[in-house]
Amino acid sequence: MEILHVSAECYPMAKAGGLADVVGALPKYQCQIGHVAKVVMPMHRTRFLYQQEWEVVHQGAIYPAGQFTAYTIIKEKSNLLGFDLYCVDINGLLDREKIYGYDDDALRFICFQYAVVDWLSQWQHQPDVVHVHDYHAGLVPFFMRHTYPYQQLSGIKTVLSIHNAQYQGWMDWGKANLFPDWDKWKAGLLEWVDQINPLAAAIKCADRVNTVSPTYMNELVNEANGLEKLFQYERGKCTGILNGVDFKVWDPATDTLIYRNFDSDSVDEGKQMNKQKLCRDFGFNDQMPLFVFIGRLVEEKAADLLPYAINRAFEQYGHRFNFLVLGNGEGQVEQQLSAIEGRWFGFYHTRFEFNEKLSHQMYAGADFLLMPSRVEPCGLNQLYALRYGTIPIVRRTGGLNDTVVDVGDRDGFGICFNNATVDDMVYSIGRALQLYSQQEKVNTLRKKMMSINHSWEKSAQDYIDLYHSIYR
Repeated sequence: MEILHVSAECYPMAKAGGLADVVGALPKYQCQIGHVAKVVMPMHRTRFLYQQEWEVVHQGAIYPAGQFTAYTIIKEKSNLLGFDLYCVDINGLLDREKIYGYDDDALRFICFQYAVVDWLSQWQHQPDVVHVHDYHAGLVPFFMRHTYPYQQLSGIKTVLSIHNAQYQGWMDWGKANLFPDWDKWKAGLLEWVDQINPLAAAIKCADRVNTVSPTYMNELVNEANGLEKLFQYERGKCTGILNGVDFKVWDPATDTLIYRNFDSDSVDEGKQMNKQKLCRDFGFNDQMPLFVFIGRLVEEKAADLLPYAINRAFEQYGHRFNFLVLGNGEGQVEQQLSAIEGRWFGFYHTRFEFNEKLSHQMYAGADFLLMPSRVEPCGLNQLYALRYGTIPIVRRTGGLNDTVVDVGDRDGFGICFNNATVDDMVYSIGRALQLYSQQEKVNTLRKKMMSINHSWEKSAQDYIDLYHSIYR
C-alpha cells in the first residue's frame, strides 16, 4: 500500500510533543514491512531544515478567500528518516520557527491543508490512504470529498489518528471563506456547537478513526472536551491502537545522548553510572533515589499539582530522595515550581525548557518517573522509562493504564494510582521509597521492564490492518 501521512510535526524535523515521535517512526516501520509511506508537513524553520539537502518537487498556488497564494513542496533528498519527507513552504506563513502559538494559526493550518490537497490532486497516481494526524490536518478529508476543485480525490480512503482530543482547532464560520470552494449543503460536517471544529469534521468525514491507545478510545465516549456524543455516534468506525517506541532512537545500548550505554545485562551498573553523572550535574546525592518528571507543565499533565505534591513529599518523608523536573508550560506552574527550590536546595531542581538530550539522560539515570496525568491518550514517556529501566509511577488513565501494571499485581513492574490528586501522588512516592529499599527487587524489575517489547513493528502492522479494513 501507499500511505501519505499529513501532520504538523515529525521528529526530528520539528517536535513539540509525542505526535512528532509517532509521525517520525510509524512511516519508517511501515516502509520496513514492505509498504510505501510518506510524510508531508509544514516547512518550519528548524535546525533539521538547514542541516539537510532538499529538492523542489512541486510548485503551485491556492486561493484562500480569493487571494493568490503560492506554495512550494520540497523533499528531503537523502531519505535519512527511512521514508520520503515533504514540507510545504508558504512564504511568510509556514516558514516560522515555532510550530504553534501564533495569532494566525487557524490561517496557517488551513493554508497548509489546502496546499496539501492541491498538490495531491496533481499526483500522476493516487495513494491508497491519506492518514491525517490531529486537528491540524483534520480538514483534509473534508477538502478531499466536499470541495469542488478536488472531487477527483473523493475516492481515496482516509484515516484520522487522534493523539489528543482536548485540542480541536475551533474557529468561527468566517474562516470558511479561506477554504477551497465547497458544497455549502455539507456545512453540518464542519460544525460542532455552532463553530467550525476541524477535529469533529475529521471524525465525521474519515473512513476510520483511531486513538493512540484502547483505553483512551473508551474514555472519549464519556469525556472528550465536548465531543462525547459524536464519539458515541461514530463508535463503529473507531478503534484504539497503542503507540510504539522507535527502538533505534530509544535504545540505552546505543544511545549517543547518555553518559554510559547499557543493556538489560548491565542495567544496574549502567544506570548507576548515568545517575552519578546526572546527580553531579545537579548537585544531588547519588545514593538516594532520584525521581523525575519530564513533560509539558500543563493542567492536562496534572503539572499544577506537582509543586504541592513535591513539597508535601519532602515534608512527609524528609530528605530521603531527589526530584528533578524538566519541561515548560504554564507560567504560574513554573513560578510555583521555582518557588520551592530554595526550600529544598540540594534535593530538588527544575529546568524549564525542551531539552531532548537531557531527557534521554534523565530516563537513563533516574530511578522513578512520575506521570500523574489527568489526560494521557497514550503516553510515550512511560514507554521510554521502561526501555531504560526506570520504574514508572502513573495514574490509571488512557495509555498509562494499557502499558503499566502495578508492582502489587501479578507480573507487575510499576506503581499505579487512581486519582490525579496530591494525596495519591505523595502516597505513591512513599511506595516508591519503600520499593527502593529493596534493591534486589528493583534490579529484577529493571531487567523485566527492559524486556517488554513496545517497538513499532506490531503497531505498524495494526495500522496496515486498519487500512485494509476500509476495503473489505
